[in-house]
Amino acid sequence: MNQLTAQNTTQDQPQTHLGDRPFYQEIDRHLPRIPLSEFQHLVYIHVDQLRMHAWEPWIEQCRNAQKEQKTAFVFIESREKWGQIAHHKKKATFILSSARHFALELAVRDVPVVYVATKKTFVDPLARWLAQDSNRRLTCMEPSEWDERGLFQDLASTYHGQVDIQPNTLFIADAERWRQKIAPGFRMETFYRALRKESGLLMDEKGQPEGGTWNYDAENRKKIPKGLSIPESGRVEPDAITQEVMTMVEEWFPGGLGDTQGFAYAVTQAQAMALAQEFIDERLANFGPYEDAMALDEPILFHSRLSLYMNNGLLDPMELCGMAHQAYQEGRVPIQSVEGFIRQILGWREYIRVYYEAMMPEVREANHFGFTRGLPEAYWTGEHACKCVSQSLKPVLEEAWSHHIPRLMVLSSFSNLIQTDPRELNKWFLLAYADAHEWVELPNVLGMSTFADGGVLASKPYVSGGAYINKMSNYCSGCSYNVKEKTGPTACPFNYLYWNFVDQQRDTFTQNGRVNFMVNSFDKKSEDEKAAIRQSAQTFIEAQPRLEPGWETSTPTS
Repeated sequence: MNQLTAQNTTQDQPQTHLGDRPFYQEIDRHLPRIPLSEFQHLVYIHVDQLRMHAWEPWIEQCRNAQKEQKTAFVFIESREKWGQIAHHKKKATFILSSARHFALELAVRDVPVVYVATKKTFVDPLARWLAQDSNRRLTCMEPSEWDERGLFQDLASTYHGQVDIQPNTLFIADAERWRQKIAPGFRMETFYRALRKESGLLMDEKGQPEGGTWNYDAENRKKIPKGLSIPESGRVEPDAITQEVMTMVEEWFPGGLGDTQGFAYAVTQAQAMALAQEFIDERLANFGPYEDAMALDEPILFHSRLSLYMNNGLLDPMELCGMAHQAYQEGRVPIQSVEGFIRQILGWREYIRVYYEAMMPEVREANHFGFTRGLPEAYWTGEHACKCVSQSLKPVLEEAWSHHIPRLMVLSSFSNLIQTDPRELNKWFLLAYADAHEWVELPNVLGMSTFADGGVLASKPYVSGGAYINKMSNYCSGCSYNVKEKTGPTACPFNYLYWNFVDQQRDTFTQNGRVNFMVNSFDKKSEDEKAAIRQSAQTFIEAQPRLEPGWETSTPTS
């Protein structure tokens, strides 16, 4: 029995097939074949907990108990988990291949590992193992996501005294300390400054921010100038194990979004760290000034894409902040770029995790504006007459990633402007992005991007007109719509959709000090202009093809 396949855990596939595959062959080079039943203590590692130093205490315990074959690390590959919704195939490949490589790294270190493949939930094999012997013990780190946490809590209740759920140590901030502060009016900036002071990042000897200011946002809103050299982003060619996962994903999830062709993400800590160093050396200097910019066929620009590796555990967020801080101290990068990068991690990433802990589970049903329309068909096909929309969708469908401005100011803004149910958009973001885990994705979509929570997270609704997109990108050149026209069939839809949104949601705008003047601006327009805005918006919104309910569970149809 291969130690990594345990005891017929798939219940649907002969185990002899698995031993012929690259992953299991590689494991066999390092580990003896030991039945799962021989172990009395399992340490479970979830697919987003792949940070080696977080597991060192248990690694040592496994080594000490190895001769008696009492303790092992266990990984569970749940086909049900990945088959529930039509995840992007590159996302599934990234998550599953990273977990397999992490298991292999443990095996190389002579740490006992059990790798289970199952059609059922990831807790089902654990429940069966616990039920067989009341003396068995399971240790796990608290999952970051609500539902998975609940499954382990149920497991602990059922097998009382056999399950030990340890605190999650993969975040910087203590969620319990901050969660009570999450309410309308409490903003990320307050949270961010507190963590800056505690960490010492970009703080001077007097306890003041380096450079004399906390935030360099005002300097980080430049459009990409012509002739600016944009470095190529690093690629990691898939090895035999990743290629095996790519084939498996295509076979298991034929209805998933996108495909696995061209997969080039890191799947080990060493690979991810090499990409992080490349970012620090080659792109961080220009990251700040151009972090909000967008450009035709240049989806990455000066962004890092390191969110993938922080969110599945391969990279330590504080270590990345430290690398950027060191580059600033050495005079290699300007402070506005380093501050912008650190703020995204120490500030925003940590803050929305606290928001998630404070707002779940009720926030899942947030729908402040009461929109009920389905997800635009374009979000599955990538085809839309608005060039900014199609350009923003292209890297998502091809690579399961785009940076934060296309996510916020194009795709989420457009969804809101055409009255899409934010919960439908939330489903799409979760399955479409390789860095999307519910704790980080849901707050960004239902809190920040769509204002679905009514303003607990965001200080205003983030919707944009054509002028903003034209200012921050070169998308408007060659578009079938004219960004200079305000209404009518050839006008940029973002122009009249924006003003229609202000008009229809005037109560929200009027009560918000940052944007209440927009209602006055709309009301000052002539009656003919207001009528044209409303008519153009209604015509456009009604004409958008939408996906049918349940689209996320299979290849969708409109």
